[in-house]
Amino acid sequence: MFNSMRGEIWSFSDVSGRISSDVDEESTSGRTTPTNYKLESSDEGILAASTFGAQRADNKIQAFGTVLFARAAVGLELLFLEYSDFCFYPSDTIIDMEISYGAAGYKGLIHEPYIFFLACFASIGGVLFGYDQGVISGVLVMNNFAKQFPSLSEDATLQGWMVAVLTLGAMVGALVNGPIADALSRRWTILLANVIFLIGSIIQAASINVPMIFIGRFIAGLSIGQLSMVVPLYLSELAPPNLRGSLVALQQLGITVGIMIAFWLDYGTQHIGGTGDGQSPAAWRLPLALQCVPSIILGAGTFFLPFTPRWLLMKDREEDALATLVRIRRVPPTDARLKLELTEIKVAARFDIETTAELYPGVTSRLKLTLERYKSLFVVRHLNRRLVIACLLQLIQQFTGNSVDLLATGVVGVINFFSTIPAIMFMDRWGRKKVLIIGGVGMGVSQLIVGTLYAVYKDSWASNKSAGWAAAFFVWAYIANFAFSIGCVNWIVPSEIFPPGVRSQAVGLAIGTNWLSNFIVALITPRMLEAITFGTFYFFLAFCVILVIWVYFFVPETKGVRIEEMDKLFGGNQGEADMVRMGNIRQQLGLTHGDDLKKEVDIGVSEVEKV
Repeated sequence: MFNSMRGEIWSFSDVSGRISSDVDEESTSGRTTPTNYKLESSDEGILAASTFGAQRADNKIQAFGTVLFARAAVGLELLFLEYSDFCFYPSDTIIDMEISYGAAGYKGLIHEPYIFFLACFASIGGVLFGYDQGVISGVLVMNNFAKQFPSLSEDATLQGWMVAVLTLGAMVGALVNGPIADALSRRWTILLANVIFLIGSIIQAASINVPMIFIGRFIAGLSIGQLSMVVPLYLSELAPPNLRGSLVALQQLGITVGIMIAFWLDYGTQHIGGTGDGQSPAAWRLPLALQCVPSIILGAGTFFLPFTPRWLLMKDREEDALATLVRIRRVPPTDARLKLELTEIKVAARFDIETTAELYPGVTSRLKLTLERYKSLFVVRHLNRRLVIACLLQLIQQFTGNSVDLLATGVVGVINFFSTIPAIMFMDRWGRKKVLIIGGVGMGVSQLIVGTLYAVYKDSWASNKSAGWAAAFFVWAYIANFAFSIGCVNWIVPSEIFPPGVRSQAVGLAIGTNWLSNFIVALITPRMLEAITFGTFYFFLAFCVILVIWVYFFVPETKGVRIEEMDKLFGGNQGEADMVRMGNIRQQLGLTHGDDLKKEVDIGVSEVEKV
């Protein structure tokens, strides 16, 4: 999440490192090599997984240390260093019966234009987020705005609260949005958020006094919090496993687009009527009003967006869920992959219904049931583990220093935007863990160098211009590393790791944590810079180190794992009663793994032997 006390961005650049993805394709033949196997009790399954694992390890050893000139896509050539699988975590080997819909990364996006378009359109919510955060920095320094609100322009503390009130509104919006998204659907919640955003934007643009603009900012913040919670959730529930990371990362790209548009719009409108005392009120009212345009577009388009299949099955609308899957996967209803996906979603939904009925017998009140679901996130071990990961990721994201109010130029917005693109293209090939670790290292190195340069040259920048440029470079390096790593992953992980019954509530808590952390960092950073100067950068460096260590040892890889399979990854359904219930449901729905698994494994073994 990008925020600062003046809408400015602490920019920090890309680590030249290509992270090795799973060996999943043979480019010469167009053949897809299976990378996931369901480890049941069958000897064939174990043999297939072991054989492929040995082949994969051999390929990695041969590839280690080589430099690859890879992936020319969207006119962008990336040079990355090939890494071995140093991030191995036992849970990374989650096995899954998935029949893939296609390749991961940008190849998959090219072959799935419809779902890519839906995700891009829904990500206009991110544009609103970035625009409303970024536009205020230019407005605050406009002469006519200062003339209209003299008390605000003369009080730095009041200015800070004017920015912060949006953050507080967003925190509230995210926290309360879980039950709303379950009741109304993800789709109609997006529409509701747009209506609220329009109200807040109109109040801001029409403000004639300070309380009015504060109220407008808070109302807009409520909407931003709702959108920051529901858009990633919506994208995650629509996306196939092989593209989920890339599609949810579009939320972050939307944010960067919004920030960039706001900066340049402020720059252009400040000249309306002149830049001095003759400046027109339109100079600041126009950019505040123009944020209504993307909101209207998204709101109108919501009527054409599909419901998510998972929400439809939560509401026992199986026929609608099937029709939606056919529509978004672009395959016939008889397709084996589609039938498998639909059945897995049904299994998860029915398991949640039966478990809820057993845990909360006689509970008919929707409010009480919602409160019990929130409680389960804190007392049920495997759910609590997921909540800790989701919330800690949000907190660390803010405390790596991305909100430092240090640099605001058009260059930052451009770097921010372009550094997000590699994550969209390759997130589902690299994996979340590796992206976080590489980004964390890059951010940490950048903070270390900037802090050291600041300590040495803080009183002599004018006579050491090369040091100043070096500091600026590593500031930009930070934003690049942030944008392609934790800036994207923090939206992806919370939206994909929770079971259906608590998913919306958990995502709301996670995103609410993000906004609360955002508020705290914005509040303490100016004081830290004043009190400990260069030590501020070392403080943020410490969180970069924590990020790398924590992700390496404690965060499992979710790349390619179906949402319905996350319980296996995090230790859910491991009690005997749960396992029996899940087995019965799978059997009732015809999802058995006898001969069908053997056929899949036989195919897998033959494919591995060809590698």
